[in-house]
Amino acid sequence: MLVLGLLLMAGAAAFAGLLIAYNLSGGPDYTVTLLGSEPFTISTLGAFLGGIALTLIFGLGMWMLLAGTVLARHRGKKRRRERQTAKQATAERDALAGRLEGGGSTNDAEEPTGHRRPAAHRPQWLRPHGHH
Repeated sequence: MLVLGLLLMAGAAAFAGLLIAYNLSGGPDYTVTLLGSEPFTISTLGAFLGGIALTLIFGLGMWMLLAGTVLARHRGKKRRRERQTAKQATAERDALAGRLEGGGSTNDAEEPTGHRRPAAHRPQWLRPHGHH
């Protein structure tokens, strides 16, 4: 949604800029020149309504850009909260597993910090690799 909003804004701004740059002559009916061709003739009322339409398209693009930014920020906060909850749950699980094993490791010099021995009641296929 963010990219689509940005594209709408850029397209509307570029189209309006080209129309203004190529059509600085006056008169009640304007022959629109766009990139070297004359696709249509427009009256003053048509030019006014076209400007309103381009403004609305630009506003829609800006709204989509801002909404996409807010959604991305909201999702980022939600992911950070979920990661923090998962870390807390993992730490709690590891602490409880250490209690079940009999108070943790008795030989701290051999095992790196953060690793725990697999519980004896777990089958071999559930034990973490590298710990025997």
